[in-house]
Amino acid sequence: MNKREILDQKMKEAQMGGGQKRIDAQHAKNKLTARERLDLLLDKNSFEEIGALVKHRSTDFGMDKLHYPGDGVVTGYGTINGRLIYVFSQDFTVFGGSLSETHAEKICKIMDMALQNGAPVIGLNDSGGARIQEGVVSLGGYADIFYRNTRASGVIPQLSLIMGPCAGGAVYSPAITDFILMVEDTSYMFVTGPNVVKTVTNEEVSSEDLGGASVHSEKSGVAHLTAANDLEAIEDIKKLLSYIPQNCEEDVPSLPYTINQEIREELATIVPENPNLPYDIRDVVFGIIDHDTFYEIHKNFAPNIVVGFARLAGRSIGIVANQPAYLAGVLDVQSSQKAARFVRFCDSFNIPLLVLEDVPGFLPGTDQEWNAIITNGAKLLYAFCEATVPRITVITRKAYGGAYDVMNSKHIGADMNFAWPSAEIAVMGAKGAAEIIFKNEIKSAKNPEQALINKEKEYADIFANPYRAAERGFIDDVIQPEQTRVKLIKAFAMLENKVNTLPKKKHGNIPL
Repeated sequence: MNKREILDQKMKEAQMGGGQKRIDAQHAKNKLTARERLDLLLDKNSFEEIGALVKHRSTDFGMDKLHYPGDGVVTGYGTINGRLIYVFSQDFTVFGGSLSETHAEKICKIMDMALQNGAPVIGLNDSGGARIQEGVVSLGGYADIFYRNTRASGVIPQLSLIMGPCAGGAVYSPAITDFILMVEDTSYMFVTGPNVVKTVTNEEVSSEDLGGASVHSEKSGVAHLTAANDLEAIEDIKKLLSYIPQNCEEDVPSLPYTINQEIREELATIVPENPNLPYDIRDVVFGIIDHDTFYEIHKNFAPNIVVGFARLAGRSIGIVANQPAYLAGVLDVQSSQKAARFVRFCDSFNIPLLVLEDVPGFLPGTDQEWNAIITNGAKLLYAFCEATVPRITVITRKAYGGAYDVMNSKHIGADMNFAWPSAEIAVMGAKGAAEIIFKNEIKSAKNPEQALINKEKEYADIFANPYRAAERGFIDDVIQPEQTRVKLIKAFAMLENKVNTLPKKKHGNIPL
């Protein structure tokens, strides 16, 4: 059986077993029920429900005759791989999972307990939105949840699984959480639905095209991960949790590891000799980390930068890497946002950062300038400057212009910076620099084309290498690619007890 067949089998077993009612074949394209999701998410027999007998308090519009224990959401706590987790799972079969006053109170209670006890909270969202029959108290319930999301941000991990509709005010709670995972074809998120869009803008659009999983994972960047079905989503979120500590005061998860022969010969041949040829930075990642431990985040959004979790000698780390295989790895509005968000998460939860740099600069053009590349690029700069976790950079090839500074340079507080011999650290590429510096000489030469080639080589010999930066101490060592893993294991071990506190302040003012 391949992975998909195994997952499909587990899905069928979940739908049939556990003494619960069988899901109808047409039930929302094989969606699981709220309780089935919890059964699969949490360790066997670990779930303890809280508030199972709670009922709504509404009496208007005949609601006094409709009472269902639990009021559309299952809340409680349990364990995942032995670690305490608080959860809420909205039940679409009860009032469409709509949020009422008591529904919100149950969620808020769980979030309060998670914050007080320093454990992650996971929300399984499947709701039609605010309960219209309750009016403003339903809206107030959303605000109560948003407030707790914000208070818990950076203190405990908050994860959101969108497993059905999530519309209107409901979208803002997941938006404040750390990671959003959406299920393909059965989930969607939007502030206003297709009907309102048509009324206001006269656009005709489906729920999927307006706010489906593919839209938010590729275009908006709202969703960090997507899954083919409920079961895959649950397995993905469990894997994600394995890289993250319980709270901001704990160390990162670490698995037992025995240091062996850590030389990785394959790294020596990844970067092409021609500096203009692309390569996949993931090949460098795979050559550095423990085998089969890379867990990529935001894979389909802003592909010119790669971010994700991995393990190095058993220890969890966060990776930020320019991707020369897409747009030559330039930084733009979306990639800056993507990387900045990831850096801030890792810093919040003590996850060391490894930066792999091959960046020719920021993407030029009116589109970028009009969409605020200045402030968006500054978000990534700010995120690195503010981070106090161990931070190491490896420059594999290009490190040009302001992007060199932004990508975790020594000048903004990086702890260790290494470069491969192929690294080029300069204000700009050799050709562009030669055209500016030697403009008059080239113009007056008998053979301008040959003069440009000569001057380009002259500039490259002086600056298109890592040694000038190393002489200044901006690079700690120029290393052979195959030695990278060894150097990083030793460097991160050396930085394990790093202490670096920020100046006393209420909070900074990141350029949002």
